[in-house]
Amino acid sequence: MSQPRIDEDEARSLARALVADLPPARTPVRDFLAAQFDRGLAWINHPPGHGGLGADVRLQAAVNHVIKEAGGPDAFEINPIGHGMCAPTLVVWGTEEQKRRHLRPLFTGEEIWCQLFSEPGAGSDVAGLAARARRDGAEWVADGQKVWTTMAHRSSWGLLIARTDPDAVKHQGLTAFLLDMSAPGVEVRPLYQLTGEAEFNEVFLDGVRIPDAARLGRVGDGWKVVLTTLMNERVSIGGVIPPRGSGPIARLVERYRELARTDPATARLHTGAVADLWVRAEVLRLANIRLSQLRTGDTPGPEGSISKIIAADLNKDVYSELVTLMGAEGLLYESYDKVRPVLAMEYSTPQKAFLRSRANSIEGGTSEVMKNVLAERVLGLPGDPRADKDVPWRDIPRS
Repeated sequence: MSQPRIDEDEARSLARALVADLPPARTPVRDFLAAQFDRGLAWINHPPGHGGLGADVRLQAAVNHVIKEAGGPDAFEINPIGHGMCAPTLVVWGTEEQKRRHLRPLFTGEEIWCQLFSEPGAGSDVAGLAARARRDGAEWVADGQKVWTTMAHRSSWGLLIARTDPDAVKHQGLTAFLLDMSAPGVEVRPLYQLTGEAEFNEVFLDGVRIPDAARLGRVGDGWKVVLTTLMNERVSIGGVIPPRGSGPIARLVERYRELARTDPATARLHTGAVADLWVRAEVLRLANIRLSQLRTGDTPGPEGSISKIIAADLNKDVYSELVTLMGAEGLLYESYDKVRPVLAMEYSTPQKAFLRSRANSIEGGTSEVMKNVLAERVLGLPGDPRADKDVPWRDIPRS
């Protein structure tokens, strides 16, 4: 039986009933998120039984607004890679059994997820990856190395892309798997970054055995799975719609107002820069609203690359101006002690945010790659020359 379609008022009413029945201030986070999933308000566009109601994806913003206003938890903040990238991919490519097994604990945060795509020799060119998986009866045996894997040190599961046919051209010889991060042969090592933290990791696979039942999609469909994940990743990174004047720009404006009270002459020198950044932040927010209203399918299109480019540059510029307004204080950093953060991207101080934001134009697809996506898929411009397009992966020279 098809699910009755609902409108925005009905979506808000369902969300209000959720926060009334389970007041966030008195309900454990996981209990609240479990109820949100069971009522179809986790991802409202997902099918019934899988955290959704089969409704218009644009109604999720109304649901999230009601929950946030009531002080409810944000599942994305708890499990950003799982929520923003792996779950949408599971819905598109997963079997019914895989969806039933994984989506609910992913949403509640009981099981954190990571994404095992990039490698030392395959960053922007993900399709050139070398990690192998060979069939052995009802299992696959995976070997190789992944890098820049956010949250791998806390993850229960990873979305793995491996090469299963080295004789095929590079985009066609890939297969996706759901990897149990506790399986024998999986080793996670920290990668410490400029902040002194290690939210990133390198992951080594040494004879890791993966049941064929954990394969996501058909053999050879790995690149299609990658595209689904990356399209959602770019929206989850750059497509956030915060309240007007909130987020990083709010921290900058607050610091500017403090400086205006204590040193108005210096503040006046920065008025134009701060105003320009505020306008850019508002333009991005309004653009994301428009893009979210235009979105109709479960998988975002290339428009996510627009938001991702703008958000990356804006974030870097806002925090650069913020530490400039701080003067000599902006040169001080609390600690370079090597630590493993509980959650990724915790911007506890402006100095840490400034250092961490340097990665924004690299992670989730470099700005250069985003520009290629826009040029080819939005503007219809000729693509870059690809000499290895029709060459079997085995024959492509590698460093």
